Amino acid sequence: MNIGFIGTGNMGRILIDAFIESKAVHPSQVTIMNRTKQKAINIQKQHREIQVVTTAEDVVNASKVIFLCAKPLDIHPLLIQLEPLLTRDHCIVSITSPISVEQIEEIVPCQVARIIPSITNRALSGVSLVTYGNRCTKYFQNYLHDLFATMSKPVPIPQNITRVSSDIVSCGPAFFSFLLQKFIEAAVQETEISMEEATTMASDMIVGMGKLLEKEIFTLPTLQDKVCVKGGVTGEGIKVLEDELGDMFIHLFQQTHAKFDEDIELIGNQFNFTS
Repeated sequence: MNIGFIGTGNMGRILIDAFIESKAVHPSQVTIMNRTKQKAINIQKQHREIQVVTTAEDVVNASKVIFLCAKPLDIHPLLIQLEPLLTRDHCIVSITSPISVEQIEEIVPCQVARIIPSITNRALSGVSLVTYGNRCTKYFQNYLHDLFATMSKPVPIPQNITRVSSDIVSCGPAFFSFLLQKFIEAAVQETEISMEEATTMASDMIVGMGKLLEKEIFTLPTLQDKVCVKGGVTGEGIKVLEDELGDMFIHLFQQTHAKFDEDIELIGNQFNFTS
């Protein structure tokens, strides 16, 4: 099946590279466009059989499944622009969390899905968050599930947990890489270890921990129990974390949800004006 991408920024490129690397699609099946055309051309240099086009309309004309990888406030005008070209045989896939499938279905006559990817998908790993519209047929649901299963674990989610799910799956790698970087910087500041040494050790540690969880050798609580020897060094470190972390993660979710609510209001104004 021919698929298209409107927008080839960070997440658009991650999806393109992951789909091709996993052999879920052949480059000749992919049509892409970006407002800065050179970004699309740079992708074509890596995957030479990809077709680069100039307009969003060109993507629709060449594709059955169209990924909208634009900024949230750019989606509504894009849907209005494309609506005359879209038919029931097309499927729009939005990757942005503040816009619901129901809102998109109000504008376009085609089938609709929202699939929120993660940067971890570039390593053919992690989770993708899936919500299908009411008009999305079993055919397209199965196709999209199989497509994303080649490079992630597709997890269906309802609208009411969209933000927190995206915080965990999509934003989580940035949050925890920030914490890991602070962990490394503190080690360098307080000891004689070099930044290079600490970074290598910490990176390999986090990969190894992920494999323990992936293979279900330990859960998060049992992993802590196995490392924490009574009266040992690790336990002393855990005490510091318990004392100083406090409500940090609660505040994190409060902040991301506040921004999400702002985005929903702005986007809602766009869609309500149309209806």
